[in-house]
Amino acid sequence: MYAIIETGGKQIRVEVGAKIYVEKLEGEVESTITFDKVLLVADKKAKFGTPYVAGATVTAKVVKQGLSKKIRVFKYKAKTNERKTIGHRQPYTCLVIESINA
Repeated sequence: MYAIIETGGKQIRVEVGAKIYVEKLEGEVESTITFDKVLLVADKKAKFGTPYVAGATVTAKVVKQGLSKKIRVFKYKAKTNERKTIGHRQPYTCLVIESINA
């Protein structure tokens, strides 16, 4: 059984026991988060939502809060000797899917 949920402006396919990385969510480590924006639930037959499946939820446990690898952003303007380098680390939340309730 799998489901497609919406979180952080993205759609993610999840299964029970899967480890996923999503945009940062509020919650302590070892706490439980429930997603109610479920777009699809599929077992032998699929249930599609319009836009969300009524009564369907996905529960997940927070494993880790962290920062991804640093990326470098380099801005350059020709002929004016303008150069600027900055870095960015995107925060994320690591979750383990516990159950899919349809």
